[in-house]
Amino acid sequence: MRIDEAANKLECRKLARAIKTDQRNEIENDDEVLRILTTRSKHHLKTIHKCYKEDYDSNLEEDLDDIQILRDTVNCLCAPPICFSKILDTVMSICPAEQEREALTRVIVTRTDVDMKDIAAEFDRKYGAPLIERIEAAALGNYRDFLVALVKRGMAN
Repeated sequence: MRIDEAANKLECRKLARAIKTDQRNEIENDDEVLRILTTRSKHHLKTIHKCYKEDYDSNLEEDLDDIQILRDTVNCLCAPPICFSKILDTVMSICPAEQEREALTRVIVTRTDVDMKDIAAEFDRKYGAPLIERIEAAALGNYRDFLVALVKRGMAN
């Protein structure tokens, strides 16, 4: 996939301007920022992320630190294993109630055939425990067996 370098630089500058201005509290309502983050391909967003790092000597998500919803969006699009391992840790750190079980199930089911191996490796690196062991400790019965089977399948791919 080919990305127009000039358009990429322009959108990078637009994001930087929105992030670094005094209107920072209103950035999540900025039409241009929302257009860039919601209409560009994942590949395009990764190149904007790289451009931002090169041009401004900081990570886009670091500069969005106090604007959680946008930071999480950028993290999820540009570094899915980091994002999903964080979600899994958060969900399994508490006793999974219905809402947390849904999040746990959603991440594992949707990422099994995509990047579960990378997520499990990142989880192990970041939290010092294998993902499968944490699932076995957090879930019970058939639900636990189902999740573990999916993770093992994803890690085998």
